[in-house]
Amino acid sequence: MVSRLLVPDSIPGQAVRKAVDEGKILMSESTLYELAEVLGRKKFDAYVSIQDRKEFLRMLGRIVEMISILHTVHDCRDVRDNHILEVAVNGQAKVIVTGDEDLLVLNPFRGISIMKPADFLKWKAVSP
Repeated sequence: MVSRLLVPDSIPGQAVRKAVDEGKILMSESTLYELAEVLGRKKFDAYVSIQDRKEFLRMLGRIVEMISILHTVHDCRDVRDNHILEVAVNGQAKVIVTGDEDLLVLNPFRGISIMKPADFLKWKAVSP
C-alpha cells in the first residue's frame, strides 16, 4: 500500500489496482492502524504531503472490506506479520500480495497463495 501511494504506476501500485478492479482488499483494524502509523512517519514528508496521506487512508477505508479477527495465527517467523495472516484466514482470502520474505516463505499458507506483486499481476484467480 505504501508503494501504491508513493509510486502509483509501480508494480505494487498496479497490483493494488488489480485487486480493487478484480477482487477486494481485506484489512482489519490492526492492519489499517499499522498502515496509518507507517504513513504518518516523517520520512514520507519529502514524498507525499500529510494531507495526501490522510486522504489516501480515507479512500482506502471506503474500498476495503474490514475483517473481524476471530481466529488468531502465530505461524510467521516475524510475529509482527501474523496479523496479515489473520486477515487472510479470517477473510477467506485467495491470495496475499507482499514483498515480505517472512510471509513469502509460507506460500501456500492454509490454502492461501502468497506472492509478490509482479506475480499477482500475472495471476488468474480460480473460481470456487
